[in-house]
Amino acid sequence: MRVNEIFYSLQGEGRHVGTPAIFIRFSGCNQHCSFCDTEHEHGEELTEEDILERIKDFPARHMVITGGEPTLQLTSSLVDKLHSAGKFVQIETNGSVALPEGCAVDWITCSPKGLPVMLHRIDELKVVYRGQDMSQYDKFEAKEYYLQPCDVKDEAKNECYTTETINYIKSNPKWKLSLQTQKILKVR
Repeated sequence: MRVNEIFYSLQGEGRHVGTPAIFIRFSGCNQHCSFCDTEHEHGEELTEEDILERIKDFPARHMVITGGEPTLQLTSSLVDKLHSAGKFVQIETNGSVALPEGCAVDWITCSPKGLPVMLHRIDELKVVYRGQDMSQYDKFEAKEYYLQPCDVKDEAKNECYTTETINYIKSNPKWKLSLQTQKILKVR
């Protein structure tokens, strides 16, 4: 598996915001979003055992498997090994690739960047808002719905996206606001 980084921090977005978590960021993605804020292309080859060794000293139970696009490399056996180590496994995916058969992740955060979405279950739908037509997300069934203003590295545009996001949520109350608190707090 090509792993960009493994680190310990707080979950900064969505349902589990503020939760201490071990992050495994896989390298590579099948989408090339202009607003992507993650440098995930580089990495090192690690076995599942290497990953387990690197996370063993972190005290958190919560794992976040992310990328890039983690489903390009995720295996059921890695998830099983994380569960055997007592971990709660959350995945953050764009949903364009189905989870491997038998892959029993505990929480699926889907942030679609295009269609179709190949997941059979979504726990948390998190849409990065850039003023797009939101009706395309009406067909998604999820436990929770989050709208997150897009960060385009331009203060005036970001303020506009934030205002539009808040206004949309106020008019469509099934959605909740997700902010990138890791950026606000300057926490890795």
